[in-house]
Amino acid sequence: MQFLTRVLPSFLVSWLLTFSLASLFHSQYVVNQLVNIGVEVKFADRLQLTQEDWLGLLPTYGAIIAIAFLIAFPVTAWLARKWDKYRTQLYVAGGITAFVIALVAIESIMNINIIAGARGWGFYAQLLAGAIGGWIFAKISTVLSTSKTNP
Repeated sequence: MQFLTRVLPSFLVSWLLTFSLASLFHSQYVVNQLVNIGVEVKFADRLQLTQEDWLGLLPTYGAIIAIAFLIAFPVTAWLARKWDKYRTQLYVAGGITAFVIALVAIESIMNINIIAGARGWGFYAQLLAGAIGGWIFAKISTVLSTSKTNP
């Protein structure tokens, strides 16, 4: 029951926010690279590209992020049981680690970085998305845990 009331909602919210941020960071990195070479990109075009990227990346990058979190968060939960005092920091580190491993694995396996927004400084923006996802998971799961124990 704890899975349905605490873990699953926390996971879904953190995954959706993380994917949305990662997609946004990707889109803006790509647009910024175009602007850097002199292409004029209107604000409306930025919004449209961001929306199209979100929808286009959802089945692939969204699934990759979900799988990375499905591996990282149980490991993090195990560590958090040992060091409960550092629970939030561990989940932040777990989110970052999930992204590092996923992005490096994709590049190693495919011999190309298919997430254009994860090149250069965009790589660190992707890690920020992972950190925020881990932080959100830690906070929501803590709130849901305490709300279930304190009726």
